[in-house]
Amino acid sequence: MITIKTVPSEDVLYGQSKWWGFPDLPDDLDWPTAQAEDEGETFEDPLTFICQIRCSDLAALDPEGLLPHEGMLYFFAALDYFLGDLDAFLTPGMGEWPSEYFRVLYSPTCEGLNTHTLMYDEDTPAALPPEAIQFVIPSEAKESFTWLLGESYLEEVREAMPGLVPLLQIDENDDWGLRFFDCGMLTFMISPADLAARRFDRVRAHLYSA
Repeated sequence: MITIKTVPSEDVLYGQSKWWGFPDLPDDLDWPTAQAEDEGETFEDPLTFICQIRCSDLAALDPEGLLPHEGMLYFFAALDYFLGDLDAFLTPGMGEWPSEYFRVLYSPTCEGLNTHTLMYDEDTPAALPPEAIQFVIPSEAKESFTWLLGESYLEEVREAMPGLVPLLQIDENDDWGLRFFDCGMLTFMISPADLAARRFDRVRAHLYSA
């Protein structure tokens, strides 16, 4: 288990591990979208960028090599509603999410990245301010329930997805205004075999709220 802590930063954080902000993507990866509908018209709605993880930052904390130690992992999901936008076009509910509501991307390189931006208007970023990520091995008294690997904190998720491990577990956070209904967590789950094969296209996502 590798705990994630975030720290507000005034730095650009280009090509670094960061939470929120805008993703730095290589040429062969696009910002993922999901089909949404509004007033009878369908369109592609960008998924919320959650974080990018520079895999070299994990190497010292992952001696078994469960995760890649090169390149970048990117996590996107339909989180606008859970960040307070009650009129969000995409509002997935409890349980396992359909695959269109989330995406995990992997780039084997951190070279030649392009920052993709999304704006409400010319002056208003459609994203929370980026925060730098710190990765730590947790103590017995867990300070954060947002983590990589290990096992899901929630028994309900373990029972719903037996044999899978949390690639990323995301807890609610008042500083971000992130609430999963009432005391919930969103977990990106993957089988050990798919993790070993780097098949991040086979990740599944589960939302549980008490």
